[in-house]
Amino acid sequence: MVLCVGGIDTGAGKTFAAAFIYKWALSSGMDAITVKAVQTGNTGFSEDIEAHRRLAGVPRQPEDEAGLSAPQIFAFPASPAYAARREGRKVDLRAISNAVAECEKRRGTVIVEMAGGLLAPLSETVLSADYIAERKWPLVLVSCGRLGSINHTLLSLECAKNRGMEIAGVIWNGWPAPDPEIDADAKDEVRKYMVSAGWPATLVSLPVADSGALPQELPDFSPIFENAAAAQRRS
Repeated sequence: MVLCVGGIDTGAGKTFAAAFIYKWALSSGMDAITVKAVQTGNTGFSEDIEAHRRLAGVPRQPEDEAGLSAPQIFAFPASPAYAARREGRKVDLRAISNAVAECEKRRGTVIVEMAGGLLAPLSETVLSADYIAERKWPLVLVSCGRLGSINHTLLSLECAKNRGMEIAGVIWNGWPAPDPEIDADAKDEVRKYMVSAGWPATLVSLPVADSGALPQELPDFSPIFENAAAAQRRS
């Protein structure tokens, strides 16, 4: 199974969300691994993969040493397409697909963290949402309750709906702490949209966590995995 983690924008909390899902999958007995599809603003080892391992409390994995968990890394902190262009390169989409396929073959469960928002350009002609939709990866959208995020969340869901994507669920990042009234209203609106689009209204809220380690008591991500499995059976 491949579960794709995308966000409403840069800084929505995708890395924390992917780490939470990863740790929950491992604690549930799954043989799982995370992959950062494209890492920008980085050289050498992927800082997001490093965060996944640290937060989940596991060492670097064989897939990390083989370069499978971060198949594309670029130094400049920008969209993948632009970061690659500054280096005279292109994002190798086939390399990403092959790395994910190999990780799925080895592990069975792969949690793929994308870069930026759903419409972040991967190439001159391919947006992240196009790439996800083509591969029929069930999507987990990471959002939050800060003022203005409801617009970004619904636009992202609309983008997914128009491409025929499957939404396995929405993960709600609770940091920084939002206004409780705005937060509750945003969650209600997102759930209503998900129902109207024909998706399960699965919304999982993340507890506040620091950058050192995740809490021992994790949210229940089983509905997200069940939705993802059902979506993959339909595809």
